Amino acid sequence: MKLLEEVQLKLVSSLKGKDLLTLLDYTSEEVQDLVTLATQLKTLTKNGHCPKILEGKMLGMIFEKNSTRTRISFEVGMHQLGGKAMYLHARDLQIGRGEPISDTGRVLSGYLDGIMIRAKSHAMVQELAEYATIPIINGLTDLYHPCQALADLETIIEHKGTFKGLKTAYIGDGNNVAHSLIVAAAHVGMDIVIATPKGYEPDEIIIAKAQAIAAKNGSTVIVTNDPVEAAKDADVVYTDVWTSMGQEEEAAQRLVDFKGFQINDELVAHAKPDYMFLHCLPAHREEEVATSVIDGPNSYVFEQAENRLHAQKAVLASVLG
Repeated sequence: MKLLEEVQLKLVSSLKGKDLLTLLDYTSEEVQDLVTLATQLKTLTKNGHCPKILEGKMLGMIFEKNSTRTRISFEVGMHQLGGKAMYLHARDLQIGRGEPISDTGRVLSGYLDGIMIRAKSHAMVQELAEYATIPIINGLTDLYHPCQALADLETIIEHKGTFKGLKTAYIGDGNNVAHSLIVAAAHVGMDIVIATPKGYEPDEIIIAKAQAIAAKNGSTVIVTNDPVEAAKDADVVYTDVWTSMGQEEEAAQRLVDFKGFQINDELVAHAKPDYMFLHCLPAHREEEVATSVIDGPNSYVFEQAENRLHAQKAVLASVLG
């Protein structure tokens, strides 16, 4: 408990009242401390001793996109920390009828202690953060998914014991999940190789910023169009769906473009024998990943999903506590 209190006090001093829009806004030390705190909160929770440090706090959760893991992990996380969470679908708010997000931010700041938002547009979330006077947590946008990346790091450190010297291969679409994973890996000094079909590479500006962070932490960020190159000697193999929400009309073309990028037994044979398979879920079995891999002995996807709960708690405890 003493170590938890020391980490929590340190995080409160640097992150209390701060937004989480992207891990680019956090220092490498803050990211690593959040992962440590998440792991400690997981242990305490499983032992029946999750600290009620958010008693009396209320989190508003705004959703423009459907959710399983994000909604439930934040709602349960607030409950376990002694606070409460309120589900707010965008269609039920006045923003669904044209109220400026700036006005919504000002109004909700008078009712709530923080807002988690799962939105279509990162620019909209940035505007909400600009006008709100309470912490804004990005539960997913078109550009970033920082809370997912924190849970990914938690899962890796629990089973590998270190980030240094590890190679993570992300094979698939260079999307919001890839962007946050790249930044997260750079912060903890873990090498990462991103393999995408041509035309689906991650944002060049995000890559450049992550590479600068990685250079300071002794690691590398590499982008390739060769999935075998990425998978070779990888300690972690990660993928996401090829067609995200809002891209349904592109699905047929994406199936063609991503041919050869499926995570299957042939591809993971290039990874280390004790590689970890990760996926942010939901998964399309036999599309981006073979059933034999996602249900195989090297798969940690359901523990990874559970760790969303504890990673969310680390963020909530730090920015609201």
